[in-house]
Amino acid sequence: MASSSVCRRASSLIVCRRAFHSSSVAAFPRRSAQHGSLPVEGGIDISEFRTFQDDDLPAGGHIDLRQKRDFLHYLQLIDHDVPRLTAFRKPYAPPTASVPLAVRSVDFAGEEHPMTPKRTVVVPVEHLPLKGDAALHTAKLLAGARWTPEPPKDSGYQNNATVKHGYIKISCEDFPEPAMNLKWISDTLDRLVAEANNPKKNGYQALPLDERHLEAKARKAKKGDHRRGRDGNRPSLKDFPKEWLPKSPPLNGASA
Repeated sequence: MASSSVCRRASSLIVCRRAFHSSSVAAFPRRSAQHGSLPVEGGIDISEFRTFQDDDLPAGGHIDLRQKRDFLHYLQLIDHDVPRLTAFRKPYAPPTASVPLAVRSVDFAGEEHPMTPKRTVVVPVEHLPLKGDAALHTAKLLAGARWTPEPPKDSGYQNNATVKHGYIKISCEDFPEPAMNLKWISDTLDRLVAEANNPKKNGYQALPLDERHLEAKARKAKKGDHRRGRDGNRPSLKDFPKEWLPKSPPLNGASA
């Protein structure tokens, strides 16, 4: 009698074991054992591979050889192309007032990276179209922590003694396209110059520059520049504008 289960009697109990499965995948090993391996279209039969005779490099060795071939390829490019590129070599000339901006970008050889759209602009304060010393001082006040007396690292500027008013650095990575980030920086610089040239803002020339960000940077570097006033004279009560002090009445009994 055909049945879907095989039963056996043990200890007066009937134990049944299922001999079927709802899926045909479980029966695949049994069919393969009976009828041999099933042919695979476009596959590779490993039985055709010969036994390894220790006469070839393993996969790691071939990877190392490929890297050395790439390195040799670039050495050949340097040997053959660099002499031809010397004809285009130009001596370094510091930026002039006609080219006040230095734009810095980061590229990862065509690979996508979150820093690729980022743009950074560094400009000397005295190269901006500012009107007078009051506008120069106001621009540095408005820049805040973005102003530094020395050029930032990787800014494209060298430490030039002729630059007396420092540098302003503005970065932007909020937009997906590099041109959009650069446009935002350009608009921000235009607004900063317009506010600094505003005659109503000239009253801030009595304010000292806030250099706490420079002190924090020197303290973080741990090179001793923050000790014993090596970072310059810190603002004190003597720098506070006297005209801002409230007028107090004279003390009783004081001589006129």
